[in-house]
Amino acid sequence: MQVTSRAATSDDVDTIIAMYRVLADEQEALRPLWPLADGLAEPAEAAIRDILVADDSLLLIGEIKRYPLGFLWARVEPLLPQAAGEEVGVIRLIFTDPEARGVGVGDAMITQALAVLRGRGLRYFDARVSPGHRHAKNFFESNGFSARLIVMHHVDQ
Repeated sequence: MQVTSRAATSDDVDTIIAMYRVLADEQEALRPLWPLADGLAEPAEAAIRDILVADDSLLLIGEIKRYPLGFLWARVEPLLPQAAGEEVGVIRLIFTDPEARGVGVGDAMITQALAVLRGRGLRYFDARVSPGHRHAKNFFESNGFSARLIVMHHVDQ
């Protein structure tokens, strides 16, 4: 099976949006605040187009036999001033079609993302994972990530 990862282009926007909608539904089921705090700004199509041209972002497509089955968005973010200009590469969103999970699509994307970010001189990496999303947590741990922060949340009724 030929699993690959490549940089997304403007031709991929509709495909990414379709996958993003599945991701958003999955995440909202876990955390109702997700589409308001952690997803893409709406309209999502415009957000994806902005990401494609942003110098601080990386948007990848994961494929099997050239058929798109996943996407990854990473962004370079500054650390605090005392970090002497160092930055962190943050995997903001990663998605693999449910039917293609466990066959290497996510691995191909994260391998490429980390290589590109390391090529930009980064050595710190974060990944955003929703509580209760055990598969995502296990995926990132298998790629060398570990928890460094848990965000606590409360909603007044």
